[in-house]
Amino acid sequence: MANVISTAKKIAVISALVEGCSVRSTVRLTGVSKGAVLRLLVSIGKACQEYLDVTIRNVPAKRVQVDEIWSFCYAEQKNVTPAVWDRAGYAGDAWTFTAIDADTKLVISWAVGGRDAGCAADLLQDVAGRLSDRIQLTTDGHKMYLVAVPDAFGNQIDYAQLVKVFGNDPEGQKRYSPAQCLGTQRIEVIGNPDQKHISTSFVERQNLNMRMNMRRFTRLTNAFSKKLDNHIAMIALFHMHYNFARVHQTLRVYSGDGSWLEFSCLVHY
Repeated sequence: MANVISTAKKIAVISALVEGCSVRSTVRLTGVSKGAVLRLLVSIGKACQEYLDVTIRNVPAKRVQVDEIWSFCYAEQKNVTPAVWDRAGYAGDAWTFTAIDADTKLVISWAVGGRDAGCAADLLQDVAGRLSDRIQLTTDGHKMYLVAVPDAFGNQIDYAQLVKVFGNDPEGQKRYSPAQCLGTQRIEVIGNPDQKHISTSFVERQNLNMRMNMRRFTRLTNAFSKKLDNHIAMIALFHMHYNFARVHQTLRVYSGDGSWLEFSCLVHY
C-alpha cells in the first residue's frame, strides 16, 4: 500500500516525539502526514503500555517518590461545557501521577486521571504489585494520599509527607509561578521513615522532564492534546523511552535493562 510508513520513517517519527517535538513539527521534520503520525503514536503507545506492564515487575526499590503533574485535553476545565464534552469525548484536566525509584530513577508506574484519592489509589495499588520489598514512600501533603496509601499498602510501608510552606502572594492570580516556598515540614504518617530520605526532589525533577520532553505538557501554547487517547499514548511512549532508551546523565546508565535497539523494535509490535 502506498500509505505504509517505512521502518526508518517510523523511527524518525518516534525519535522526534520523544525529543519533545509537537505533532506538526514532526510532520515537517519527517514528511509523514499528521494522521499517520497520530495513528503511529496510538499504536506504539499501546505497545509501550503493554511492554512496561509486563517488564516492570519485582522491582527491588527501597525509596519511592510519588507526585502528580497537571495538563489538560481539548480545553481547560473552566471552559468545558456539556457541548464541549459531547464533542470531544473527554475534555478538561488530565493529571498524571508518577512513581519513581529514588535510587535508580526508574519510573515504576504512572496513571492519568483526576486529582483525587481514586486515581491516587489506582496508581499506588499498581506500584505495590510491582515491588519486591518494603519501601519508604514520600508524597506531597495532598490529603488524598492519606487515604490512598493505606488502601494500597496497609501498614506494610514507611510513609511520610513532605509539606511545603508557601508565603502570601501579593500578586494573587496575576502571578504565573507558584508563591515563594518558605520551607518544608516532614510529617511521618505510617511506619518509621528515615528523615533524611523524606524528599520529593527526584519525582519533581521527573515532572520537569515530562514538561520538557512532551510538547503536550508545555504551558500557554496550542500544543495541548486534543484527544485523551493521544495524550495517554504519548505518556506511555515517553516513559518507555525514559526507562529503556535514554541514558541518564546522573547515573551514566539506562534506568532499565533495555536499549534503543530493543525500543525501536516496538515499531514491529
